[in-house]
Amino acid sequence: MTQAQSSREPEQHPAIWQRLLHKQSRITNVNKEHEESLSRLERLALWITTHVGTMGFFLVILTWTILWLSWNFLAPKPLQFDPPTAFVFWLFISNMIQILLMPLIMVGQNLQGRHAELRAESDFAVNVRAEQEIALLFSMLQEQQNLLAAIAEHLNIDLPQARTED
Repeated sequence: MTQAQSSREPEQHPAIWQRLLHKQSRITNVNKEHEESLSRLERLALWITTHVGTMGFFLVILTWTILWLSWNFLAPKPLQFDPPTAFVFWLFISNMIQILLMPLIMVGQNLQGRHAELRAESDFAVNVRAEQEIALLFSMLQEQQNLLAAIAEHLNIDLPQARTED
C-alpha cells in the first residue's frame, strides 16, 4: 500500500459515516401525523365507520327491529303505532339510517384509504433507506476486506477465502 493510499483511506471513512449517520431524513410516525391532520367531522366519520361495521351495531339494529316488529304485531291494537301490514314508519326510519350512514361510511373509508396510502409510502421510504444503508455497509465491508488483504499481503500472511453460497 502506498503512502497516498494510506493517507486517503482515513479521510474516506468519516465521509461515509457522515453520509450514513447525518444525511438521513428523520423517520416520521405517519399514524400520528394522519391522526393530527383529521378535522372533527373526519374523526366522527371514522368513528362511525369503525363502529357501524361491528357485530355490536348489528345486534343493536337486530334488537331494535325485533322489538319494533314484535310490539306492532303482539301489542293490543290501541298501543300499536305502526300498522303491521306495511310497517311504514319502521321502513322510513330504516331507510333514513341507511341514507345517512352510506355517505358517512364512504367518507370514513376514503380516510382509511388515505391513511393506508400514507403507511405504504412510509414503509417504502423506510425500505429504500434500509437498502441504501445496507449497500453502503456492504461497500464499507468490501473496503475493509481489501484493506485486510493488503495488510495480509504486506505481512506475507495467507487469509482464508470467504465462502459464498449460491
